[in-house]
This record gives sequence, structure tokens and C-alpha cells, in this order.
Amino acid sequence: MTDILSPETTARSSEKRSATTRILLACGIIAPILNIVVVLVLGALRPDYNAMVVPDSNLELGPGGWMQITNYIVTGSLLLAFGLGVRRMLRTGRGSTWGPILVATYGCTFVAIGPILPDPSLGYPVGEPETLTVHGAVHTLLGLVQFGSLTAVAFVLARRGAALGSGGWSWYSKVTGLLVPTSYVAFALTAKLWDGGPAGLIERIGIALCGTWIAVLAIRLLTARRR
Repeated sequence: MTDILSPETTARSSEKRSATTRILLACGIIAPILNIVVVLVLGALRPDYNAMVVPDSNLELGPGGWMQITNYIVTGSLLLAFGLGVRRMLRTGRGSTWGPILVATYGCTFVAIGPILPDPSLGYPVGEPETLTVHGAVHTLLGLVQFGSLTAVAFVLARRGAALGSGGWSWYSKVTGLLVPTSYVAFALTAKLWDGGPAGLIERIGIALCGTWIAVLAIRLLTARRR
């Protein structure tokens, strides 16, 4: 019992916890980079796939679709780990409850859209009928939750001081919170109303906005952890 309560044991336990927290926070940097790189590479290499027009989720369909499915699941798992790291860092104050919950929700949507495939759309896969199915509708709903949760957490943490900094962080988060839903609406309208329009490009801009904000959040929390 004496050894368990000794200062040395307590110090080792604290160091181990600190290292675990750093790893969890680092997942917030790895996840968006992984997702963006995989999406860009697969979009460039997939035959008959036009990344300017077709959304990234359609990469789950057709030859090699398992790679995008795996990408979503791995990215989501990393984001869930990051959500735990956010919880460890933001124990009190503004956003300490909803911040980690919304980050975890964002991660869960990635894991879910892995096995829940979208319907063929915007000409891909080539020759496949663009019919509406239940799993396709659920996939679309999860996409709304995905962009919605990121928008919400950006506003929730916009006013967080201390660990995240003030001023520039607040404005950056608020701008992100406005641009993300705007990009989603622009993507949806372009896909529906503009045949051959740059719906895929617009969606990727939204994905980049989301991923960049998550990575910047992770970097700020890691920096605060070192301090």
C-alpha cells in the first residue's frame, strides 16, 4: 500500500496519463490528414471517376470501394480517440461537456458511413441506376449529422479561452462554423440543379475546412498540454 501511494508511483502514473493524452490528441491531426490524402489519391486514380463532379463517398462503390470504406472507419476511430483527448483537456469551463461529445459524434458518423453505402449518383459508378434506397438515405442523413456536428462544435469552442487562445481562434472557429454548412448547401444545390457541375469540388472544400479546423484544434491542445 505504501508503494502504491508513494510519490514515485504517483509521478509515473501521471506521466503515463500525460503520454496517453498526447497520443489521443495527436489522433486529431492524423485523422483529417489521412482522410483528405486518401480521398484525393483514390479520386485521382479511380477509372471513370470525376472528382470535380462526384462526391467522395461514391468512392465506396465500384472497384476498390473497400479502400474508401476502410478510410472512413479508420478516420472515424481516430476522431473518437481524439474526442477522448479533448475531454481530458477540457474538464471545466465553456464547451467542456458538449465539445468532446460533438467531436465524438463527428467521428461516429465516419465509422457509420463506412459500411452504410451511398446510392449511385452523378454518373458514378458508370451505368448504375440512380435509385433511392434506405441505406442510401441513411448515408445522406449521416452526412448531414457529420457536417452539422462539426459546425456545432466550432461554435461551441469558439469562445473557449485559456487552453485554446482567444481572438484569432474565436474568429477562425466562427468563420469555419459558417463556411462548413454553406459548403454543404452549395454542394447539395449544385448536385441537384447543375448537371456536370463542380459538386465534388465543393464537397471537398467542405471536407478540407472540417479537417483543417480539427487539426488546428488538436495542435492548440497539444501546445497547451506542453505548457
